[in-house]
Amino acid sequence: MTMKLFYSPGSVSLACHIALAEVGADYEAVRLDFSKDEQRKPEYLAINPKGRVPALVTERGILTEALAILAYIAQAYPQAKLAPLDDPYAFAQVQAFNAYLATTVHVAHAHRMRGYRWANEEASFADMRGKVAQNMAECFELIGAEYFKGPWVMGDQYTICDPYLFRLAGWLEGDGVEMARFPWLVKHFEAMRARPATRRAHEEQGLPV
Repeated sequence: MTMKLFYSPGSVSLACHIALAEVGADYEAVRLDFSKDEQRKPEYLAINPKGRVPALVTERGILTEALAILAYIAQAYPQAKLAPLDDPYAFAQVQAFNAYLATTVHVAHAHRMRGYRWANEEASFADMRGKVAQNMAECFELIGAEYFKGPWVMGDQYTICDPYLFRLAGWLEGDGVEMARFPWLVKHFEAMRARPATRRAHEEQGLPV
């Protein structure tokens, strides 16, 4: 079965797209135009009632949430070695890192343009936007100091942590944080850009690499 990945260009779904290309999966990338609210149309809500991306249609059903989809890809294609599947503790470390990206870093970024999720007043939105640069910088300072082993997130082995970190790092400049302040991240970002799977995913999404 050809899987279907529903994505919006530039969103976190890019991390899953890269991982699918990395493992050589048989997939079709299906674009949703958020400017036309396609994620809220009945056809897509039948696939993902959350009205968000990514969503991955597999032979066994539909998966949502980048964290879960990345773990699924790693386990469904063990030969690609995108996670230490034979070591429960090491795999938990991978999951812990990606959970931090999902629950803290991504949320910190979302406060820049989606304050309506947490408040109703425009003054509150402005206050949230004012904290985004500081919060994002602190997140990446913590990652660099405590969790990034290098050259890849988990050390010598490329894992599902790497496309996830790459995607969120790509939002830094728009959030008011210069990536250059994190030399380790610049090296990782450039190494990710050079990978064929990254280039393929960008091309399929119509994004510059």
